[in-house]
Amino acid sequence: MKHYEIIWSNHAENEFDQIFEYYSELASIRVAKNLIKKIIEEPNKLLSNPEISQREELLLDRENEYRYLICKSYKIIYSIDTKAKFIKIADVFDSRQNPTKIKRTK
Repeated sequence: MKHYEIIWSNHAENEFDQIFEYYSELASIRVAKNLIKKIIEEPNKLLSNPEISQREELLLDRENEYRYLICKSYKIIYSIDTKAKFIKIADVFDSRQNPTKIKRTK
């Protein structure tokens, strides 16, 4: 049985850069690195069962089904490709923002 692989979208990687920059200035580089590390490690729990989390209600109108994990104050939004056996992280969304901003990209 082939295991799932986690793939990060360019958009999600850009969000990492912004999160890192924000926390580097607000707190410290150590705090920023620790937060990014936690966010990167969180999806590993999906490798054995990618459907363990809830569907993202605000993205139900999309062609792909999106689900999410919570890490600190961030929603890690992902889709599952069962044929190719990969989990694509589409976004890392700060849940302290207006929730409708989650629809900002397709």
